[in-house]
Amino acid sequence: MASVRESLLILQDRIAQAATRTQRDPSEIQLLAVTKGVQIDRIAEAYALGLRDFGENYWQESKAKLEQMPSDSRWHFIGRLQTNKAKYLIGRFHWVCSVESLRQLQELQLWASKLEHIQSILIQIKVSEEPSKGGATVEVFDRLIDSARAMPNLKIGGVMAIPAYTDDPEAVRPAFAMARQTFERLHRTERITLSMGMSHDLEAAITEGATQIRIGTALFGPRDR
Repeated sequence: MASVRESLLILQDRIAQAATRTQRDPSEIQLLAVTKGVQIDRIAEAYALGLRDFGENYWQESKAKLEQMPSDSRWHFIGRLQTNKAKYLIGRFHWVCSVESLRQLQELQLWASKLEHIQSILIQIKVSEEPSKGGATVEVFDRLIDSARAMPNLKIGGVMAIPAYTDDPEAVRPAFAMARQTFERLHRTERITLSMGMSHDLEAAITEGATQIRIGTALFGPRDR
């Protein structure tokens, strides 16, 4: 298994090359280190190399990591959001990235209000017909955004998208383009993060305008589970 340092150097080169091809500044593309199934020592190695943004899929798995990592680590919840877990995420995760329903918005607002906290969120857009891929349809996106804007303890920060996996990254460009077009419908102050692209298709995502790519395997190697 390659060291995290070696993997990060390769990733930084891939990001730089993809950005250069589309005349973008590589520094405007955030690398979110996905730590699902990753041991704490490898996460700490990534932190020591300068990474500060980490993504987790499950509250139960993330608890110990949040407690052990330095306080300036920024945590992003990127997994399917169960409403009964919303109360645990408020204030612990800097971003809740997988919001896709009014019920989730209401639950996040409820607990953020109780804790007197402003919670940053992304709306996940459905860009794949696969049942396992979550997200709000483009048709209901505007209604969700209007609802979120009316909730004083939630702050809209952009859009997340997860396309279907394919061996041909170019085949997912239409899905990424759909996410970008949806992102561009937000108010300028809400267009902070367009989160799309993973280890196998980050170049296509950057070409289509991603400002954040979510990287697990290409950084940490195969997961324990």
